[in-house]
Amino acid sequence: MTDWHVAQINVATALFPFDDPRIAEFMGLLDAVNALAEQSPGFVWRLKSDSGNATDIRMTEDPSFIVNMSVWNSVEALFDFVYKSSHRLVMAKRRQWFEPPVRSYQALWWVVPGVFPAPQEGLDRLRHLDAHGPTAQAFTFKRKFPPPGAVGAPEDLRPDPYCVGWE
Repeated sequence: MTDWHVAQINVATALFPFDDPRIAEFMGLLDAVNALAEQSPGFVWRLKSDSGNATDIRMTEDPSFIVNMSVWNSVEALFDFVYKSSHRLVMAKRRQWFEPPVRSYQALWWVVPGVFPAPQEGLDRLRHLDAHGPTAQAFTFKRKFPPPGAVGAPEDLRPDPYCVGWE
């Protein structure tokens, strides 16, 4: 067990209501993607409601705004799931289902093992990232800050070759 785990939040705004046929493929993939996450090396926890996913957890007045959160035993384990597993195939289609983001849509931060952050904390981390850029409070794969107490400069994990951007 390490001294620190990494929490992540990612958010999106759906282009269509969740019962619309145009987003049915995404909705149909949720269980498989969530199962893949839970079976991935380094997975610790994910946010979910009684439905088994987080699409029905409301954080704003907008019913098409969704929040996804998880905790992993390392940033590298999370990176491998996001960019090197079949999860990347779902990300490649995100433009079909979600609005292009106008603010930060993903943030990472260090947590003590056994701590599972609330969605509001994740949203606060995204706001911090928007206001201050990557810091030890909220960072990205391109600027991974070392865990508290560790010495070192931010590290670029080089997600660009794997990332399907919004451009």
